[in-house]
Amino acid sequence: MSFLEDLKSKILIGDGAMGTMLYSHGVDRCFEELNLSRPDDVQRVHQAYIQAGANLIQTNTYGANDIKLSRYGLEDEIRQINKTAVEIAKRAATSSTYVFGTIGGVRSFKKSAHTLEEIKRNFREQLFILLNEDVDGLLLETYYDLEEMKTVLQIAKKETNKPIIANVSLHEAGVLQDGTALTDAFSTLEELGANVIGLNCRLGPYHMIQSLEEVPLLESAYLSVFPNSSLPALNEGRLVYESDEGYFKESALKFRDQGVRLIGGCCGTTPKHIQAMAEAVGHLTPVTDKKVRVPKQVQVNITSSNTGTLPPLQEIVKEKRSVIVELDPPKKLGMNKFLEGAQALHHAGIDALTLADNSLASPRVSNLAAGILAKEKTGGRALIHITCRDRNLIGLQSHLMGLHSLGLSDVLAITGDPSKIGDFPGATSVYDVSSFDLISLIKQFNEGVSYSGKPLGEKTNFSVAAAFNPNVRHLDKAVVRLEKKIAHGADYFISQPLYSSQQIVDVYEETRNLKAPIYIGIMPLTSSRNAEFIHNEIPGIKLSDSIRDKMAAAGTDKERARQEGLAIAKDLIDTAFDLFNGIYLITPFLQYDLTVELTNYIHEKEKQLAERKITHV
Repeated sequence: MSFLEDLKSKILIGDGAMGTMLYSHGVDRCFEELNLSRPDDVQRVHQAYIQAGANLIQTNTYGANDIKLSRYGLEDEIRQINKTAVEIAKRAATSSTYVFGTIGGVRSFKKSAHTLEEIKRNFREQLFILLNEDVDGLLLETYYDLEEMKTVLQIAKKETNKPIIANVSLHEAGVLQDGTALTDAFSTLEELGANVIGLNCRLGPYHMIQSLEEVPLLESAYLSVFPNSSLPALNEGRLVYESDEGYFKESALKFRDQGVRLIGGCCGTTPKHIQAMAEAVGHLTPVTDKKVRVPKQVQVNITSSNTGTLPPLQEIVKEKRSVIVELDPPKKLGMNKFLEGAQALHHAGIDALTLADNSLASPRVSNLAAGILAKEKTGGRALIHITCRDRNLIGLQSHLMGLHSLGLSDVLAITGDPSKIGDFPGATSVYDVSSFDLISLIKQFNEGVSYSGKPLGEKTNFSVAAAFNPNVRHLDKAVVRLEKKIAHGADYFISQPLYSSQQIVDVYEETRNLKAPIYIGIMPLTSSRNAEFIHNEIPGIKLSDSIRDKMAAAGTDKERARQEGLAIAKDLIDTAFDLFNGIYLITPFLQYDLTVELTNYIHEKEKQLAERKITHV
């Protein structure tokens, strides 16, 4: 009898965690490599699960693909690792054991880390090896990203008629991380031809049962579950799962009530858990009818920011000249000079005060606190920079909820300078997500959905700026990154400072067809030392000899250096003025008088232009 024939009338038992068993024996490295170096250990784990009552075992190939094996320098061993894994599983199997080839998901919260094309190539290579070894079926597991699961499932269906189990993973009960309801995801996978559809990893029995209560029985596929044993605890640096086997026995009966026909285990489960479930339901027939719990409708409100009725910056800069100014929060306590600068710039007529997030990886007063104080002082708009460097995925989401709650809806999503260049080079740079992922996350918040897929209760209304570094050798490649950021949801761009009029013209020519507007960055020089530092130590920025000579000629005369720096900045503004509506002034060292003067210069040029137009008419 075949696997699918068995499922028509039986509840089958899957195996439990391979990694947990090997980890418990002191193995803490690439588990898939053990197929080659310690095949007997792997075989003993398979045999232990079969003896516990498993009808289906999966090959030790969860991460046996190019992307994951390359982390260990094992990318050249892909074929042998997968081939040997199947051989080991078949040696352990009895005549009534099904051997399924396992292929794990690649994407986690760093969705942009791997393109779909990379995932396709990665998947196909492992798929063909497993199929050539004649496994009884395929088990696709731990797919948090529905797009990835759909992509690989379609590939597998084209290449084989063997049964396919498609298990997705959830952060929150009943919903995928992109906000798709579990019922809808299962329907999609059923339409794409998966034979068994279910859940594995991340959640324990409680939340998986809760999730399945909302899922009807499928018409052309069966349901499966492979829960974790519990939430993990950290004990002396090791992850420890604790769960009573009796609890799994009771849970297996509840899974049966939800229509599940394939029940196994994931992280933390052992042969004892599998035996408990086999004893509970292995002799029972599947249910053919169930009552589905109707999920509660979550009200998602669309709220407006406390910034009033101001249009977003991307709309302002499309319609008129727009000036935004960066004023870094201070490195020391005491906000008087910062607030004086914020007020002076507001009076000069800027559209937003932008606040860096610990620029150059040096601690400063929180830009969130500085933004609120500036907003209270001036009534103007604060544009908050958010780096991927300082906060993990939890902290980023908390920060975004805080910004929304305080009425701050203008943000710049950036990677952030690495910590090693700052005051504390030994500090950890987090980088849980890339700037692309952060942009997508913020846009998902605008849909009222958290990263885990859980409703936020309200839709945020963030206007998302992204960074643009034109100080590169190949400008066309930088523009490709801009297009990618637009695809992830960027509304407009703010550039790094430029120090060449020709470079500004080149940027205009390369970006003139972009859908998102650009604010061109200009930062006045303050001294010859400042100019030499930027020229020699800031990656990608080179000043012309004439600019360096002018600043050097000022010597130690601070006022002359100030005037030279302003003159150079005004020349750059003259070029940018004719090509871009948006100008981004960067205040050096809290010397806001410089950016106030440049703001006034821009407004005066705008006034003169308007007068010429009237005279011409």
